[in-house]
Amino acid sequence: METIKITKKHHKHLNNPFPSTPKSLPLIQGSLAFNCEKLSSHQIFTIGNDFEILWSSNNGGYLSISHQSKPARPLWSSIPGKAFVSAALAETLVEESRGSFVIKDRHIHLLCQDQTIDDIRVINDQFHFDGPFTLHQNVQFPLVLITGWIFSKKIKKTNQNYVIYNKKDIQFETKAGYWLLFDQKTSHQIGFELKLGQPNFAIRQRRMGRIRIRKRKLGWCWSLTRPKGFVRISSTETENQPAAELKIPIPQHREFNRVFLTYSSEENERFYGFGEQFSHMDFKGKRVPIFVQEQGIGRGDQPITFAANLVSYRAGGDWSTTYAPSPFYMTSKMRSVYLQGYDYSVFDLTRVDRVQIQIHGNSVQGRILHGNSPCELIEHFTETIGRPPELPDWIVSGAVAGMQGGTDAVRRVWDALRSYQVPVSAFWLQDWVGQRETLIGSQLWWNWEVDTTRYKGWKQLLKDLNAHHVKVMTYCNPCLAPSHEKPNRRRNLFEEAKRLDILVKDKNGEQYLVPNTAFDVGMLDLTHPDTASWFKQVLQEMVEDGVRGWMADFGEGLPVDAILYSSEDPISAHNRYPELWAQINREFVEEWKDKCIGTKREDTEEDLVFFMRAGFRDSPKWGMLFWEGDQMVSWQANDGIKSAVVGLLSSGLSGYAFNHSDIGGYCAVNLPLIKYRRSEELLLRWMELNAFTTVFRTHEGNKPSFNSQFYSNQQTLSHFARFAKVYRAWKFYRIKLVKEASQKGLPVCRHLFLHYPDDDKVQRLSYQQFLVGTEILVVPILDKGKKKVRVYFPVGETSTWQHIWTEKIFTGQGSEAWVEAPIGYPAVFVKADSIVGETFRKNLRNSDIL
Repeated sequence: METIKITKKHHKHLNNPFPSTPKSLPLIQGSLAFNCEKLSSHQIFTIGNDFEILWSSNNGGYLSISHQSKPARPLWSSIPGKAFVSAALAETLVEESRGSFVIKDRHIHLLCQDQTIDDIRVINDQFHFDGPFTLHQNVQFPLVLITGWIFSKKIKKTNQNYVIYNKKDIQFETKAGYWLLFDQKTSHQIGFELKLGQPNFAIRQRRMGRIRIRKRKLGWCWSLTRPKGFVRISSTETENQPAAELKIPIPQHREFNRVFLTYSSEENERFYGFGEQFSHMDFKGKRVPIFVQEQGIGRGDQPITFAANLVSYRAGGDWSTTYAPSPFYMTSKMRSVYLQGYDYSVFDLTRVDRVQIQIHGNSVQGRILHGNSPCELIEHFTETIGRPPELPDWIVSGAVAGMQGGTDAVRRVWDALRSYQVPVSAFWLQDWVGQRETLIGSQLWWNWEVDTTRYKGWKQLLKDLNAHHVKVMTYCNPCLAPSHEKPNRRRNLFEEAKRLDILVKDKNGEQYLVPNTAFDVGMLDLTHPDTASWFKQVLQEMVEDGVRGWMADFGEGLPVDAILYSSEDPISAHNRYPELWAQINREFVEEWKDKCIGTKREDTEEDLVFFMRAGFRDSPKWGMLFWEGDQMVSWQANDGIKSAVVGLLSSGLSGYAFNHSDIGGYCAVNLPLIKYRRSEELLLRWMELNAFTTVFRTHEGNKPSFNSQFYSNQQTLSHFARFAKVYRAWKFYRIKLVKEASQKGLPVCRHLFLHYPDDDKVQRLSYQQFLVGTEILVVPILDKGKKKVRVYFPVGETSTWQHIWTEKIFTGQGSEAWVEAPIGYPAVFVKADSIVGETFRKNLRNSDIL
């Protein structure tokens, strides 16, 4: 039976501008039974040295996990009397269009929502372990193994999507064994692993049996909703009948493809994280899908989402679409869970009293974290998934000027920046590969070598800039376009990769040509053992010319029907692909650094850096620096300047310590009735915002001539110079925060929740304000025409806050104040009498900003 169907929508050009919400399985609710003869009413089992799990038969039975330092504070609890493990076999429909994906649930062929607990065993050594798990050498005993069955207690055809056989008084009963293992991973992490047996079918003929209500002398105990107590179903209730005699076909399902984990939550519990999210900070009440893809154009903001959906299938995206999701969260109650592996998953938080995670697979691995604060939870999370390295000093020293146009254009703008005394770290030149005209305008040649016609005297340009401590950064991605029509190419990388057989293949074993805007491309198969060395050689040629950084774009578009060298499931590989892409780039950076040791090039000025947008859970380990992708050039909430703040802060809560956005946004639109143009005001306000992020980088956008640019006029150049100097003025603190991030995983830019988690007002903040480290409070202007902001000073801060422009002191925890913030003077505060605040203001005075 085929359980997945993939539909391509690449070339569908007239679509429903208001697509419906993808169909999904409802929240699965099952009951729990337990073996009263094996399980006492109250037991505590030790897990490793630091954790314990409580079993209680009260209210139908439940489990609760806690850290031994705080046994009264549960880190995870099942719902009394309710199943915490369920499974199903369902059909999946995937619709794909140019990097956008929709995953829909279709017919349910099998559902086991109810659960029994047969036994809870403590495993003290590997010689007494007989579960279906592979124990690692460094496993910390004791372990706890829970075993039992999942099954369908009542089977009836309640929905046309349920394909379960019923015939008068004949019914199928389905069950499968499960094994749930808990083991300590670190002093603050407990691992869980769930495996399911194959479904087992039985056909039974119902008889009118008796239901006896008993109390303690029963073998199996059920929780009843109304009459409290335990019931036992009499053994005379059913009787097996041969399937052949009944002439009913038994479904031949080998394994489940949906697993559900259900556990308790509190009504007022807020959920943060889930990677880089752009529309919300708190996800209570939502279903959060975890799948890497294009973020969309508009993401619900109108009228652009309408237009994008109309001309390209679901290209507008929605509130949940993101380049860099993560199956991780933390809550306002200091609970935190994350999934391992790369299966598609959905976190259902729509019920006030529970969480249900739906995993598209037949097994689950994950971890439960302990921490006493949000900062501790991030530190413990990144201890396992990995942390970024310290960034090179040059990338955080001044502005990164993003522009295009060729050698003469760069030299002209460089002269202008020097005349305005702008501290510049680098020029980022994405068109270094040259441009070509397509049906939608000018686009880059995806053939990663310099175009010596567009950039005449390339090496000399890099040498001249480097003499003034200005680096050059370029652009690449894991896709290659056929370049046989390019007149001045030296290499045809697409043909080279094709000959080496390192491109992703389609179902027919041919090179998969993936539609991308106006042309098709081949994607590198990053699972092939020859791909990394070949692409590193491409990067090697680039840096030998003098390039010291690059945008490692894309990584989110692996087709879900691709055939990979590794033969792995392409849907899981899709989520893993951006991590592999980051890993190749990072390995090259480290190999370059090793080559420089002991040579004259051994200098931090020569260190390399790359930045990328696509990612998954472990991307912080491999990626050096992230940017937030392609925001609209607008003030809107879901895909404009406001979303850039939300993405910055949500990713920081998820381990992405170094992140930033394109100054001014990226996506402009020039349609007859719909126009999005980067205004000068938006550009100036975005400069003020990004002066307080890890990297201060501009982008001309997809329509440079349609947008206001930093070099457009005297006003934009003056403002750019001013806030490049503001950015430089807190470099001393930024270096400290970068070091802290590499050691603890804490982000440079922080939601106030990290340091004031008990403040209810802070918990409800979104894009309104944020912290830089612990010492600087930024309240940006994010609305057109606004010249003052409302500032909230959190509960729990003993220091007072000082306005950097007027030196006014603001006191009163939990208080609000309206603060003037005309263009050039954003609302920024430092802790009064702090060394960071005093040094920052001193540096501003030395730069003639104050």
